[in-house]
This record gives sequence, structure tokens and C-alpha cells, in this order.
Amino acid sequence: MSPTHTRLPAATMTARLTAEAFGTTILVIAIVGAALFASRFGEGTDVSGEGIGFVGISLAAGLALIAAVYAFGPISGGHFNPAVTLGAAAAGRMPWRDVPSYIAAQCIGATIASTLIFLIGLFGPDGWLEAQRTAGFASNGFGASSPGGFGMGAAIIGEALFAALLIFVFLGVTHPARGTPLGGLVTGVTLALIYLVLLPIDFASVNPARSIATAVYGSTEALAQLWVFLVFPMIGALLAGLAYRALFDVSEREELDT
Repeated sequence: MSPTHTRLPAATMTARLTAEAFGTTILVIAIVGAALFASRFGEGTDVSGEGIGFVGISLAAGLALIAAVYAFGPISGGHFNPAVTLGAAAAGRMPWRDVPSYIAAQCIGATIASTLIFLIGLFGPDGWLEAQRTAGFASNGFGASSPGGFGMGAAIIGEALFAALLIFVFLGVTHPARGTPLGGLVTGVTLALIYLVLLPIDFASVNPARSIATAVYGSTEALAQLWVFLVFPMIGALLAGLAYRALFDVSEREELDT
């Protein structure tokens, strides 16, 4: 007898939300961990070494997303980002009723990640944790909180623009008819490229869950500026989802209507 392949039943909502939380934890712990522990390794101490810098953080973000997508994407769709969830719903890829639950799971997973990093920091060198919190704990920011001194306008445009680009790529590689098995790899590489551009501007978000997770342990300034990194990635994602559906899924809708 030749082997038979059976289609697995759709995952329950509990499984999907758990997968989103786990995947977001992996993503955020890689981004924030690389930024806090390795980006400026040895700076201000007697330890000899060179930090990984922006390139290393970008690679950590991309590689973590690839791992999370292939580990948990088959269960939940592999969003791990409220902006991706909103864009997917706007494009008609998921029911709007599932959006709040997905976003809640992602924010919980992201906060677990930053909490675990905070706990590791408690056992770090004297003064290390307090110095990281004063510096923002890898939070997003603009103006004086921007690594390159970029203002709020740059953060607004950058977050909306690159969140939209991320959604376009995600929707393209996960399309039911035109998608690719390499979708996780392509999306991870895209996130790494986005981070390479955005890190000097506002320390790269395009993910409100990631921004919340670091701001809660960061400075007062990080919390005051958080709204930019909640609102504008979501706006960019929403517009991208609607645009993708209008531009590229017209033929599918016309076939369904005939």
C-alpha cells in the first residue's frame, strides 16, 4: 500500500493563542536579549570583546522570526505581531472576531520575554540592570531617545511604512494559492532588513507587542513615547491589508461572485 496523507484538523483557539504567545516570546526575547546583552558587549567593563551592533540585532530578529514561524506558524498562522494580525484581518485572511484574542496573546508572550530578560539582569554586574532601565531597556523612541537623534516624524513615517512593507510580504508569501513553503524564511529576512534600516531611527518596532514589552521596564520617557509605536505600525498594517486585498485578490473575489 502506498502511504496516505491525512489533513490534520484545524487547531483549537486555545492552541492557536498559545502558539502565538510562544512565538512572540521567542521573537522578543531574541530582539531584546541581543540588544541588551550583546549589542555593546564589554562596554564600560573590564571584559574584552566587541558588541554585535545593529547588524547583530537585525540578524537576531530575523532568525528568531524564522524559527518561530516554522515552529508555531502551522498552528496559528505565525503572526507574533499585532500589526500582522490586523493586516491579515483587513486582507480577509482571518475573522475580525479573532483579532483581540490574538493581540492579547502576543502582548502576553512579549511581556513574558522582557520579564525573563529582566530576571536575568537581576543577577548581572552591579549597576547593569539599573543602567539598562535608565537607557530605556531597548525601548523604542525618538528625539533624545533615538539612537541617531531622529525626531517623531521620522518614527511615525518609518513605523507605518515598514509595517506596511512587512504586511505586504507576509500576505504574499502566505497566500493560499500563490504562497511559498519558504514563506517563513522570506518573512524573517524581510524583518532583518527592516531592522537594519529602522534601528538607528527609533530602535525598530513594527510590532506593538515588542514595544509594550520593553517600555514597561524602561524609563518614563519610553512609556511617554509608546503611543507612536502602538498607533502607527497598526495604521500601516491596516492600510497594507486593505490595499493588498484590493490590488491582488480581486480575481479571487470575482471568481467567488460568479
